[in-house]
Amino acid sequence: MAEPAGREAHVKQEGSDGRGSGPTMAQVAREAGVSVPTVSKVLNGREDVAAQTRRHVEEVLRRLGYQRQGYYNRPVPQQQTRTVDLIVHSLDTTWTGEVLAGAERAVQDAGLHLAVNAMLGRTWHNRATRGWLDRIAARGTAGVVTNLAHVSDSELAWFEQNSIPYVMIDPATAPPPQAYSVATTNWEGARSGVQHLVDLGHRRIAVIAGRRSRYCSELRVEGYRSAMRAAHLGVPAAYVQYGEFDPYTSGERMKQLLDLPEPPTAVFACSDPMALGAMRVIRERGLEVPRDISLVGFDDLPESRWAVPELTTVRQPLAEMGGEAIRTLVRIMDGEAPDNRRIELSTRLIVRASTAPPTAP
Repeated sequence: MAEPAGREAHVKQEGSDGRGSGPTMAQVAREAGVSVPTVSKVLNGREDVAAQTRRHVEEVLRRLGYQRQGYYNRPVPQQQTRTVDLIVHSLDTTWTGEVLAGAERAVQDAGLHLAVNAMLGRTWHNRATRGWLDRIAARGTAGVVTNLAHVSDSELAWFEQNSIPYVMIDPATAPPPQAYSVATTNWEGARSGVQHLVDLGHRRIAVIAGRRSRYCSELRVEGYRSAMRAAHLGVPAAYVQYGEFDPYTSGERMKQLLDLPEPPTAVFACSDPMALGAMRVIRERGLEVPRDISLVGFDDLPESRWAVPELTTVRQPLAEMGGEAIRTLVRIMDGEAPDNRRIELSTRLIVRASTAPPTAP
């Protein structure tokens, strides 16, 4: 079957690249025990290659000293290589705004330029998006900080294949050993938020979490469970609600908690937008925060201070995460290899008006 047209056209076939004695794709394929199309797919970061096969082919490419030619080796003006790229899902959230503010300050301190790329709902698996990323490589980025939740093995290979250093912010899954990432102490932050509720005297404490597949969500749920275990408190299955990191889904989960025969007296929500969605539903039911239900969020976004009552929350240093990601990227660009590949910045509980001791029955 012929290889599909598109990015694959940028990788020259055997006998057409004029490299003389350099290894060809056919030689790499023979050494790796795979087909030439499979080598081409690995070179182009295609999704339809098994992870084990991809790693094996990459090892053979390195061992044989295969030089990728064509599209990515075009000369780039020197001034453009002083630009680093920040890739985000969108620009319409205060979460992204906080990260961007920290990244901008760090870029200015380093004497670099920052290009912000919003995916606007597109995914890495979309061919049009991959072409857009190819254009980033073609114009000569010095490095990339990605704030995308989902980055696959093939997408990480895309950076390595193009010799583009990268740092991940708050990845959705545990990052691979070779990747540099910046996150926050999700487990400890959640534990401190729930411990605050325990210290106030709450015993029926529920959690509204994001997707099970999200690394930070699972860490926050584990922090919740740890605080409950330490207090010798049971966790009914219905008290652990999973959804999305948005106020709409969390509102639906709050309705389910309120409909229980024995609803919780306190809720730990795994993000501030989720906490605000839960607060809206609590009010719609004719209840008050914190008189009837105490509420703790996670983020300390500006809207947590705009809420009525102001939201008790776990502050994660979003601006510092953006800044630290850029500083780590600059060290990699300068040829350093930081010892710590996963950096976790400390969280801090911010107590406001949305928590209080439970009302006596």
